[in-house]
Amino acid sequence: MASGKHILCGPCGFDDVIKDAGRWCTRCEEGLCDDCEKAHRKSKSSRNHQVISIEDYRKIEHVSISQICEHHGENLEWFCKSHDEVLCVACVPSKHKACSDVIPISANSANSRQSTALSDLEETINGTLRNVKQCIKNRESASNELEKQELEIKTMVHETRTKINSHLDKLQEKLLYELRSSSDTCKSKYIKILQKLKSTEEMLTKLREQTTHMKQFSSDIQVFLGTRQVSRQIVREVESIKSEFDATKDYELKVSMHSLITKLSNEVEEFGKIMVSESATNLDFRDPKFDQAQIEINIPTSRNISNIQLQLIKTFEMEKKNTINITGCVILPNGHVLIAKNTEEKNLIEYSDTGEHIRHIQVSGQPYDIAVIDLDHIAVTYGGELYLEIMNNNSFNVKKKISLQNSCYGVSHMDGILYVVNKHSTIQVMDLLGKQLTTLKTSSIGLPSITTNRKRIFYADYKGKQVHCCRLNGEELWKFGCGSIDFPYDLTVDYNHNVYVVDFVSDSLIIIQHDGKDCKTLLTKLDGLKCPIRVNFDQNKRTLIVCNQEGKAALFKVV
Repeated sequence: MASGKHILCGPCGFDDVIKDAGRWCTRCEEGLCDDCEKAHRKSKSSRNHQVISIEDYRKIEHVSISQICEHHGENLEWFCKSHDEVLCVACVPSKHKACSDVIPISANSANSRQSTALSDLEETINGTLRNVKQCIKNRESASNELEKQELEIKTMVHETRTKINSHLDKLQEKLLYELRSSSDTCKSKYIKILQKLKSTEEMLTKLREQTTHMKQFSSDIQVFLGTRQVSRQIVREVESIKSEFDATKDYELKVSMHSLITKLSNEVEEFGKIMVSESATNLDFRDPKFDQAQIEINIPTSRNISNIQLQLIKTFEMEKKNTINITGCVILPNGHVLIAKNTEEKNLIEYSDTGEHIRHIQVSGQPYDIAVIDLDHIAVTYGGELYLEIMNNNSFNVKKKISLQNSCYGVSHMDGILYVVNKHSTIQVMDLLGKQLTTLKTSSIGLPSITTNRKRIFYADYKGKQVHCCRLNGEELWKFGCGSIDFPYDLTVDYNHNVYVVDFVSDSLIIIQHDGKDCKTLLTKLDGLKCPIRVNFDQNKRTLIVCNQEGKAALFKVV
């Protein structure tokens, strides 16, 4: 027990005696005075416990490692090797009864200091720190270059200004204000990502120090648990950074001087125009060692679908003023649900995460499908129209209109690349500027939807009654079809590559295991499914939305 800067002896405190501790037991997690330490070492049950000095304990005092199950409140004493999960005595019979390789944590943590997981964690922290430092340097350099560009433009403006009469004073002031405003707007975007990166750098530095101390002074169980908990924290932080950095742009300031500025002073209506050009940042936030750590530690792709369940959060009816013809739905980063209706009304419909109607958003055509690009942007396709649009998901202003050679239906986004299904059941691959990268041929004859996730493309073929998984180059990895699947119309993928498919005819939601070797029915007509037409999974919140054709939707938690 701590009192200010003092650590008190736990056993003495039990007898209402206040006494400073000189040592700390990492297994019992309490301080020991000299007398209690001697008794601790004499006891058969505790003589093998690791006892460290109070000075060493201070180094790991704030390393947060939970040894209690967050679901049942019991001590974490077991480990399932198949699912890479730590368990309490209540977890084993409830979710891991059929697992044959559940062993005591003590049996698997003895060599945790020499484990690959801990080494990967240390490499992850170091590698991520390198990435963050590189990103900071890149943003600082971009900001400095922006300052130079601003100075050059200012010089040009002032040199030009000296050649003309006082009639242009107001125009000069207007242009310089526009320059400063544009520059400040660009800088503010750089500062925002810099603050995020520096905050992450600070956090990672602390984690590196804490991990080193944990490795030196914590118990085996603490190292075992701490390794996984810190690893998951790193994954969440890096995914957050990568998502933000993928949306980061470089800006370049230029000025276009009026061609008549030196000749027709009385006819010129503006001094010039500040132009800001955007270009994708040529800096990939990635570390090979971290990718390996993700796969080996944090993403147990071998998780069996038999353990996956859905918990109903909310059902709601969509507005039915006119015909409901849902063709697309996504869960936005803010938790709201965005629906595409392919009708003459030409609008998207936004609902809150509790099902309340928020607004109709007017768009340029009859929307068909929606894909989330990042925290601020979405892509919308328009079926038979020969274009798609990238728009802000708050204001819904169009940021980019991309012309296409074919009509476009299903759309998905991954790592700055759009994957668009056209009427010939081929997949057009393009960047966010509309540059065509390649065209992928599919074996499908009825391909209404597509989704991508971690270097994989998934699509449903309702005519062939199959679900396909392939690499980004179109090479097929597996296809799945069975008696349970009659009319697979839409699909989505979770963090383990398990595929959720809505079957329009059999009124069911089916999950296909990540390797395409097994399936399980999660929802049926008895659960409220009637002609289910769309499904979407939110990776961050682990929520799933299923929409029926006539306008009823249900939101679930995936557990």
